[in-house]
Amino acid sequence: MVSKAVTEGLADSLVKDIVPELLTSIPGQPSPGELDQDPLLHRFVVVFDREGATYSLFQELWKQRIGALTYRKNVKDVWPEDEFAEREVPSPGSGATRMKLAIRETSIGAGKQSIPVIEVRRLTQTGHQTAIITSAQRLGTVLIAGRMFARWRQENYFAYMMEHFDIDGLVEYGTEAIPGMILAANPKWRELDKAVKTAHRAERTLLTKLGRQTWDEQDGAGVQKKAEAVEALQAVQANLDQLRAERKAVSRKVTLDSLPEDQRPTQLAPLNKILTDSVKRIAYRAETALVTILRRHLRKEDEARALVRELLVSSGDIEPDSAANTLTVRIHRMANPAHDKGVAALLHELTEQEFRHRSSATPQPAPK
Repeated sequence: MVSKAVTEGLADSLVKDIVPELLTSIPGQPSPGELDQDPLLHRFVVVFDREGATYSLFQELWKQRIGALTYRKNVKDVWPEDEFAEREVPSPGSGATRMKLAIRETSIGAGKQSIPVIEVRRLTQTGHQTAIITSAQRLGTVLIAGRMFARWRQENYFAYMMEHFDIDGLVEYGTEAIPGMILAANPKWRELDKAVKTAHRAERTLLTKLGRQTWDEQDGAGVQKKAEAVEALQAVQANLDQLRAERKAVSRKVTLDSLPEDQRPTQLAPLNKILTDSVKRIAYRAETALVTILRRHLRKEDEARALVRELLVSSGDIEPDSAANTLTVRIHRMANPAHDKGVAALLHELTEQEFRHRSSATPQPAPK
């Protein structure tokens, strides 16, 4: 987890904050000798959103033989439909789905520099083509698609944690200063950029209006109307050119200590939130483990999660037996017989795991 009030973007945080730890913590990475023998072999693959679909990030990661996997930006061409074949793509955890996929070797570049990538596209029922690129050329079509389209689970995770575990809740009101040498977006540049976009929209509006007028109007009113429209467009374009020149002369990012005191951001004191967020993630994993057991008895994951949430706040009896070193848990009936059956199966399986109330305890009796 990386928690920052100010960052220089996804690429910067990925390279500086995340990759160094991954290089030391991910098990089973290829040895230097294996990487030397196979120039296409990668250490591991990092999946991220299309903000990182740039030559600079792909190249920086591949210098360390790290594969990058993301959506391609600004896709305008269309591949022939006969290139696509239906494939079964496994879902993380369990299950599979069928997709129409096509694959090509291509590249991603900046200027005269480029890096080879594999591009996989998915053809949807509406005819839309979703493009994925990766520098991990040892991955096959199915793995590339499966890993990229499974990324939505991360977004679902955060949405669920925000709704049910209040992971974005305010833990304390204390703040602390951010080091002054950190780069941040320049407020002056953002102000000028907003003005440029406003002027550009005005230019498009006037161009559209001017295009609708006909040049065959010979009367004085028509000529005057046309002249006024041209003058207005010229004024907007002159203003747009001026704003673009001013924006170009201003640094897009500046150090925090160069900003006026009242414009410098601060961050919440992080330690308490890191601790509470860690506890919440542990609780989520415990909930997920219970859901995995319940899924054998309930069809839908959402239903299983709802039942676990209900179970954790429902009434029941807890009976410790100090003589036998056991803990018996009795849960009161749920809302319907199907849920009663699922909870009974869950409790039976937990009993079979022989969790100990104490380190020297004997196995628990089956909860009722």
